[in-house]
Amino acid sequence: MLAQTLTFIVTTLGDLFAFALLARFILQWVRAPARNQLSEFVAALTNFIVIPTRRVIPGLWGLDLATLLLAWLTEMLKLWLIVEIKGFQIGAVTGVAAVALLAMAAIQLFQLAVYLVMGALILQAVLSWVNPYSPIAPLLNSVTRPFLRPFQQVIPLIGGVDLSPLAALLVCQLLLGVPLVWLEANLGRLL
Repeated sequence: MLAQTLTFIVTTLGDLFAFALLARFILQWVRAPARNQLSEFVAALTNFIVIPTRRVIPGLWGLDLATLLLAWLTEMLKLWLIVEIKGFQIGAVTGVAAVALLAMAAIQLFQLAVYLVMGALILQAVLSWVNPYSPIAPLLNSVTRPFLRPFQQVIPLIGGVDLSPLAALLVCQLLLGVPLVWLEANLGRLL
């Protein structure tokens, strides 16, 4: 019972912090407007660790590698703590288990990124019906535009309705359902 509770707490806190770091990375990557409550909240939540890390790890091609690395390390720490809580000793196992842990953290970080994009797509679709001039609409547009653009070039408007978010959500679900689950299952066997 205690192990399940600790696992739940570590998973929740680890994923939330990694999600915030990943959101910060994506917001900077897509050059989303920085003057809104969500961007300011994410920056305030993660500044304590991102700013010192940027002094050591520079950006590359406009990408904030320090933030991305911190998100990956957060996922790796979360997985390591969960493995320790469940009673396995990663340190005592071969290097294969350590590589599997590193790869599993990358896969889970990619899953969080897909969930972030899905959430932005759904929120943007709902807001376009309810309140298209919401203050968060430009931010959501910035985040979803790079992911919707390929679908919008192929899928025409049908009766004035853009179905590209539906296609993007379908692709996101396929990514989560098929290759990532297979990779995660195979890497889990190595631990």
